[in-house]
Amino acid sequence: MLSDYFPLLIFLGAVVLFGLLALFLPAFLAGSRQSAAKDLPYECGIVPRSTARRRFSVSFYLTAMLFIIFDVEAIFIYPWAVILHGLRWFGIAEMGIFVAILLVALAYIWKKGALEWGS
Repeated sequence: MLSDYFPLLIFLGAVVLFGLLALFLPAFLAGSRQSAAKDLPYECGIVPRSTARRRFSVSFYLTAMLFIIFDVEAIFIYPWAVILHGLRWFGIAEMGIFVAILLVALAYIWKKGALEWGS
């Protein structure tokens, strides 16, 4: 019975070994000399004109979070569409309620002004 888990133990050992090698081997292989060019915040060759630590408006982050929330909720529509034929009218009513909740949330967000980009 314990011999059934031996391949899993070998795989686990290989994974741990690979993880440790990937973590510590680059420090030995790569050069570690510091220079002014390496300390720049950009890697594309553009000379920075200002600091990389600038402030963004809260509305930027709020819009990003709202996009993620509505995007994840929209993903739930795909599996529903795949099995719609088997769900019949119950499935249509269920998705109607789901979309109605999304529209109420969107109307609330719109009323609060979270989608406004003005200063």
